Amino acid sequence: MNPVQPPPADGERRTIAEMMAKGSYAHILMAKADLDRAFARLEASGAEVVQEPAEQPYGVRDCAFRDPAGNLIRIQEQR
Repeated sequence: MNPVQPPPADGERRTIAEMMAKGSYAHILMAKADLDRAFARLEASGAEVVQEPAEQPYGVRDCAFRDPAGNLIRIQEQR
């Protein structure tokens, strides 16, 4: 047992399990040299678009999709 971070309480465990089941607890981050091409290919495949390619205020250009399980997938442009 970690004395600095105790294990989650039962209610927290249930919340985490529910979030994992609907895909909203985790996310995946990938990088591609040609973000626009990757975006076009995924969009054409029928993937659920969350965000089109855009410059972010924190210095990256990225886009986002959801996979069939509901997980968030962000793709950053490699620079």
